Amino acid sequence: MLKSKKNVLWEALVVTIVIFLAGLFLGMLLETSNSVEVSNLYTQSEISLTDAMTTLRLTEDSDFNCDVIKQGNIDFANRIYEEAKTLEKYEESGKLTDSIKLFHKKYDLLRTLLWTSNQKSLERCENYDLLVYLYEYNSEDNGKKALQNVWSKILLDVKQQNEDILLLPIAADQELTSLDLLMSEYGITQLPALVINNEQVLYEIENQNQIQTLLD
Repeated sequence: MLKSKKNVLWEALVVTIVIFLAGLFLGMLLETSNSVEVSNLYTQSEISLTDAMTTLRLTEDSDFNCDVIKQGNIDFANRIYEEAKTLEKYEESGKLTDSIKLFHKKYDLLRTLLWTSNQKSLERCENYDLLVYLYEYNSEDNGKKALQNVWSKILLDVKQQNEDILLLPIAADQELTSLDLLMSEYGITQLPALVINNEQVLYEIENQNQIQTLLD
């Protein structure tokens, strides 16, 4: 009887050790997978940043066809949007490490560069609209977070209904000098804010029809 109890205890101990080691191994695999994904994201963001700088030089003082400029800008904005979506699963998990925050800042810089590259293009071309959505990334105000979620949904709906819209969501509290200068140029005093075609700044959005009316 005593021997049987000892066997049960040993078996339980072995099972516990196996489960622990299996969990440890799976955890290591997951961590390795995340590290590889973050590393790939870092590499891709570096490529995108270089690409943005090159695009900026090409389009700033060029005579490119307006259709080419429009499609190039929209394709580039869509690409960096898809890249930045990888950050969402880390942000939604609550694991906002310094590396993830740095990635977010880099993509905000990419969108800021895209904004500056379209200033002269918008003056010459009339075949697309530019919506720059400036929001507060590090806000602790639940009311403001809820408001920004509503804005994001409205603007995404506007974008999905019009393929000729270049939508640039940018976190405006990232201490980016270039972005701060642009906000000062447009006299932006509060967040969230929406800049329409570099001409009009809105601090209140009711619905997507309001924005569409301003674009028509």
